[in-house]
Amino acid sequence: MNVLAIADHNGIRIAELGFLLAAVAGSVFALATITPFGRAGNFLDGIAPAGGCALLIVAAHWGHFG
Repeated sequence: MNVLAIADHNGIRIAELGFLLAAVAGSVFALATITPFGRAGNFLDGIAPAGGCALLIVAAHWGHFG
């Protein structure tokens, strides 16, 4: 029995959100070289890719993405 069943369309949406978080992380990495963000920038640098990857794993495994 599949406890976490996600429809195909929702799996694609979750994957899109994961890719968006990866894009935000890349933007923060790029802007951090120009302006110092301090602790908030470091937090975003770490949490955005981790959250994006977690969403992509959920979309690939339970959302039939790919």
